[in-house]
Amino acid sequence: MRTVTAKIMGGEPVRVEKTQTLLQLSEGYRHLFKSDILLAKVNNEVTELNRTLPDDCAVEFLDILDSNGFKAYQCGVVLLMICAVKELLGKKTCVIVEHSINKNYYCEIDKRGLEITDALLKQIEALMRELVDKNLPIEKFSVPVAEAARLFNDFGMPDKVGNLRYRRTANVNLYKLNGYYDYFYGSMAPNTGCLKRFGLSKRDKGFMLQFPSSSDPEAMSDLKPLKKVSQVFAEANNWAKILNVTTVGEMNDKICNGEFNEIIRTSEALHEKKIAYIADEITNSKNKIVLVAGPSSSGKTTFSERLRIQLRVNGLRPYLLSLDNYFHGRDQAPIGPDGRPDFENFTFMDSETLNDDLTRLLKGEEVEIPHYNFHTGKREYRGNKMRLERGDVLLMEGIHALNDALTYSVPKSKKFRIFISALTQLNIDNHNRIPTSDTRLLRRIVRDYQFRGVTAATTIAQWPSVTRGADQYIFPYQEQADAFFNSALIYEMSVLKQYAEPLLFRIDKNRPEYADARRLIKFLDSFIAGSDENVNINSILREFIGGSCFET
Repeated sequence: MRTVTAKIMGGEPVRVEKTQTLLQLSEGYRHLFKSDILLAKVNNEVTELNRTLPDDCAVEFLDILDSNGFKAYQCGVVLLMICAVKELLGKKTCVIVEHSINKNYYCEIDKRGLEITDALLKQIEALMRELVDKNLPIEKFSVPVAEAARLFNDFGMPDKVGNLRYRRTANVNLYKLNGYYDYFYGSMAPNTGCLKRFGLSKRDKGFMLQFPSSSDPEAMSDLKPLKKVSQVFAEANNWAKILNVTTVGEMNDKICNGEFNEIIRTSEALHEKKIAYIADEITNSKNKIVLVAGPSSSGKTTFSERLRIQLRVNGLRPYLLSLDNYFHGRDQAPIGPDGRPDFENFTFMDSETLNDDLTRLLKGEEVEIPHYNFHTGKREYRGNKMRLERGDVLLMEGIHALNDALTYSVPKSKKFRIFISALTQLNIDNHNRIPTSDTRLLRRIVRDYQFRGVTAATTIAQWPSVTRGADQYIFPYQEQADAFFNSALIYEMSVLKQYAEPLLFRIDKNRPEYADARRLIKFLDSFIAGSDENVNINSILREFIGGSCFET
């Protein structure tokens, strides 16, 4: 029997039978995990458990607490749900995974005359649990493109057929469960037996598909309704329908048909119209303090500049103030759970000095505004003085802006709060959504390299800390906003592709960030590149790729 040498979970090298799958091998290491093992990293590449070992390798098993493992769990539960729906309602029934809220998925079933009821959801969930109890394998097949198209048509998935026109390979990897075939971007759980925790609950016209918490496999993700976020997603979906672009395949069609510039112009016009509407709301509110918050790479800087111009059109005199200027010295940064300085932490803000300055400004006094020197990591005073007079508006931008504890001296009635994020309205297909965090990560990878000389590997390494900070300090306040701006541009991935791909390909295979880089490369491979030549100089996208009229 042929054997290979494997170093498993950092232990000493051992000899393993060549024919043994990673799933079989993982049985001996289940005691090290709180939940089921879902994937493996083999020589630093994320690998599904149905694979066998290559010669001389290092193996690390992954569960739901790993970001790749969590995505595989989500893919498995979505496959489980769609399989149950098609068994109950017919194999051509169209299921759409619309968007994510609190890491759960909002889904709809597009079937004439169908009403989503609690009774129907109980039937679907019961079928899903039957499949879990049977512990069926989720099989992976590689089939020719023509065969994949036939299967997609058989199962009522024309959106996937449209994407096949842009495949760069002759074959497509499909997953089979209980006689149903589907395509999923990313890695997949090995069987139904490891997909024990999920839930379905009625929401709006569809339902929420609930997953376990990504930080605690024994708990479930928060199902609390986020009405304002849901409204923004609904608006984004309407924009996508206006443009007739809801999937990557449809975007690629626009590029091939010479319609890309029209998509750019319409997308930018929709942004401008929304910003003008928010400026009108501010003007009517007569508030002197406008607060703009959002996660990293949401486009806060460009949005604030464009809002400032629209406020001037309305006859106001807006002054921009970055809350970054009120950071403590870098040497005072709190330490995060990873042992690194946590610059996203609320305590890194000098709220006392900020509130002293705001109190004086609202009294009409002149205040010298500090400047934060990111090279030295210290706050400096350079003679930048400000006084608010009648008709003046102070526009303050920063990640903690919506947290009332930051501006405790200002009554809520005097504040107009805006939340900005990039809520992607474009999906790969009806079953594969584009994570909002991936949109922001790709933006940041490009911007960090363009303007700060930071490698993609460094940006990816910092990203878990950034997203952890957003989950803790930013997103909990989004529903308190008076206005919500979605900075995502439906065409942006086609432009970001040409900037991001070379940076991702540079990441060495031995680096920990390699697995995420390969995942992003695979994702970008779905897009045809579009030229940035006609992207407006005041576009949100210019903040990341360069060429913005607001650059200093």
